[in-house]
Amino acid sequence: VQLQASGGGLVQAGGSLRLSCGVSGRTFKTDAMGWFRQALGKEREFVAGLTWSRGATYVREALKGRFTISRDNAKNTVYLQMNSLKPEDTAVYYCAADETMSTIVRGQSTQIDYWGQGTQVTVSS
Repeated sequence: VQLQASGGGLVQAGGSLRLSCGVSGRTFKTDAMGWFRQALGKEREFVAGLTWSRGATYVREALKGRFTISRDNAKNTVYLQMNSLKPEDTAVYYCAADETMSTIVRGQSTQIDYWGQGTQVTVSS
């Protein structure tokens, strides 16, 4: 299983970005997908997640209304649409996959089976 994250960049506050996470070798062990972020000096935190099988989506409470997660089954790609970006959204964003959504939502990094490389998102004020 390989996860390839892309779409990060530099954006002004109030702008938008869409991150993509392509999944190769998708199996039942990657049914749950998630986006995480880690700001400098802070712990990695759960941002959003979804399941391939049911399409159920989960977004961190504080980010609801600005961030949306979606998927394209045909392209084996998960997206994170980020709107109204703020400087505090600056972080390295990672996509991850696991068999169960509960593991993703709990954000227990050491228990999550698959990680992609990070993509930097920088929001300028």
